[in-house]
Amino acid sequence: MKYIKDEEFIRGDCPMTKEEIRILSIAKLEIEEDYNLLDIGAGTGSISIQMSKCSPKGKVVAIEMDEEALKVIYKNKEKFNAENLQVIEGEALQVEKDIKETFDGIFIGGSGGNITEIIESYSQKLKPKGKIVLNFITINNLYLAMETLKKLGFKTECVQIGVSKTRGNSYMLVAGNPIFIISGSR
Repeated sequence: MKYIKDEEFIRGDCPMTKEEIRILSIAKLEIEEDYNLLDIGAGTGSISIQMSKCSPKGKVVAIEMDEEALKVIYKNKEKFNAENLQVIEGEALQVEKDIKETFDGIFIGGSGGNITEIIESYSQKLKPKGKIVLNFITINNLYLAMETLKKLGFKTECVQIGVSKTRGNSYMLVAGNPIFIISGSR
């Protein structure tokens, strides 16, 4: 299975989960080829597209509310021929009632400020041995997510990843923001 590089994605002005974080987050989901997966706050679709390639016999549902991001995710879906990717347009809590299926894995990359409610609502759609993985840049959301998962009976792990990349001929390292990856299971 090929991991997709950042520069292969159509990006626009939308946030995108960077390659190293994307690979680690997807690894934490322990995806099988026939999994039913959910991506909340899909942005450019980099996680959704990569999950669709990891689970070619399964299905990926991506939820996104930002109009610019939606334009980009549709372009990426077409570019990468992600036929098993379904995009749901709207805010996660508003569309939740329309999603009847259950999932082997749920990734949450964006919450629009509603992380506690999103975890509480969507954790009910996680299959018994399913995994939930969340990415955060802020400590406040990290704390809220950890506390919510704990309250719901999840076993959690949190790792903080800092990625620095060389730039220019001098090999100067430029650091990205540290990212927190939470993984939870019951």
